[in-house]
Amino acid sequence: MSRWKPAARGRLEKAALELYNLQGFDATTVAEIATRAGVTERTFYRHFADNREALFPGDNPLTDILANASATAPALLPPLGVTTHALTEAAPVFAERADLVRQRQAVIAANPELQERELAKLASLTCTLAHALRERKMETTTAALAAEIGIAAFTVAFERWVNNPDRHSLAQHIQESLDTTRHLIALAEHVAATDDVSFTGQEGVA
Repeated sequence: MSRWKPAARGRLEKAALELYNLQGFDATTVAEIATRAGVTERTFYRHFADNREALFPGDNPLTDILANASATAPALLPPLGVTTHALTEAAPVFAERADLVRQRQAVIAANPELQERELAKLASLTCTLAHALRERKMETTTAALAAEIGIAAFTVAFERWVNNPDRHSLAQHIQESLDTTRHLIALAEHVAATDDVSFTGQEGVA
């Protein structure tokens, strides 16, 4: 079942994104958005506090999806496994409205102020994920690091998907990014272990 319903709210989002990309975010008024969507300004304010909220809705479903997916992930999954599961479960939210997602990213990329808000949103999702991991009785530092790593990998995957939509699905990009992360961690552990052995050997010679 679709998580996004293109009723009045959906038409407003679509109209806002079209106008933001056509004439710029700062140059677009609420009245223009409402007119393009075929509704009144009162209807716009029933759904959004201002024109920024059309890009950053307060009732974003990602928070609940990440929390629920983390809670229901298989019990034996390691921290990054839970993170991978949760982020993959969130992928359909973006995939089912891919064109609008890409329009939204184009608007944000063109506005430094909106980029700051996007970073704040990602930080909020990191906190949500870390809390969900702690609810699984993970140690606080482990949960925080797994959440930070997961959202960082998701950000890379999301950018690759937006810029190259035909190569892989978003879920596949997420899996690839987190697999690469695991490889980097394993490589770092190998290098650290090698350095420890070399140092110990030097001590023995001395």
